Amino acid sequence: MTRLAQTAGLNDVQREILSTVRDFVDKEIIPVATGLEHRDEYPTEIVEGLKELGLFGLMIPEEYGGLGESLLTYALCVEEIARGWMSVSGIINTHFIVAYMLKQHGTQEQKDTFLPRMALGEVRGAFSMSEPALGSDVSAITSKGVRDGEEYVLNGQKMWLTNGGTSSLVAVLCRSDEGHPEGTAPHKSMTTFLVEKEPGFGEVRPGLTIPGKIDKMGYKGVDTTELIMDGLRIPANRVLGGTTGRGFYQMMDGVEVGRVNVAARGCGVAQRAFDLGVSYAQQRQTFGKPIAQHQAIQFKLAEMATKVEAAHAMMVNAARKKDSGERNDLEAGMAKYLASEYCKEVVEDAFRIHGGYGFSKEYEIERLYREAPMLLIGEGTAEIQKMIIGRRLLEEYRFQG
Repeated sequence: MTRLAQTAGLNDVQREILSTVRDFVDKEIIPVATGLEHRDEYPTEIVEGLKELGLFGLMIPEEYGGLGESLLTYALCVEEIARGWMSVSGIINTHFIVAYMLKQHGTQEQKDTFLPRMALGEVRGAFSMSEPALGSDVSAITSKGVRDGEEYVLNGQKMWLTNGGTSSLVAVLCRSDEGHPEGTAPHKSMTTFLVEKEPGFGEVRPGLTIPGKIDKMGYKGVDTTELIMDGLRIPANRVLGGTTGRGFYQMMDGVEVGRVNVAARGCGVAQRAFDLGVSYAQQRQTFGKPIAQHQAIQFKLAEMATKVEAAHAMMVNAARKKDSGERNDLEAGMAKYLASEYCKEVVEDAFRIHGGYGFSKEYEIERLYREAPMLLIGEGTAEIQKMIIGRRLLEEYRFQG
């Protein structure tokens, strides 16, 4: 257990869960991560191990077969998993967001149908907001769901689905103008549809196609895909919560906890980069002594460690705020922004410490250097986070004059 990024106030159950996850990461993920990543191979055995540990049901209530743990416990587990390989944390994150949305917003029938199987990892989730021409402007969604009797017909193209191929349940955000007259604000005419499908690629059910994996710079192993709906029919009882027009709020609630997850991933990757950097600095010698004894390297290590600590503290604060039942979009935005930026900086400093060897695929830092940039855009770019933070600050510090 490292000295950095400790969390005060954990109970015995939380400490036991984290110890188990840490051991799993050290024994089952770190030794194989780089090889799997270089082959862009889905980590099937690792995922099966996570299922056995119960991590797919970590935050699902006990009444549905889950562990009923807090967002803080989940975030700390994600931090450990990302320390081993960030792609694995992505596999459980999208699943977790869909399960959270079902728990918070689903009808009782939807909860009874999906949550017990999600807790076991038998049904694995993905969620879909983005589109090819969309970027951060969620209000510009063009995918549409139209009522036809007891069904909805969905058409449109979605983009950047993590777990798009391996998932069997996708929460898809579409426009649905039913009951929302022309001129209604865009965010009030969106609906989340729960789309069941077979895992795999190609036409996975009539009207639904997953074309294949997108080839990425990093974040490999996990499947990132498009999703194409062409006359996809789903029952009306698969509208999340049973009422149209609430999809934007449901998705934003899910993304809010997802931002805590991304912050946790940034903390985990930064922690691993620091571990690699501080270890290498004590082994590599120049001018007759380990480079760790050179002041320039010590300054770098000091800055890296401080950033790891600061990001971890902010992530923990955001998770605890959400667990308390309070609004945490300010804290989640700050945590996601700081952790992702600091992660990039810590990884780059560790890369510099490795010198020319950091450019070699034989060294783990090369993989982290390609993975860190994804955190800068996932669950909202830095610019989006700063917009959220700025608006919330103006709400909190409204000028009285």
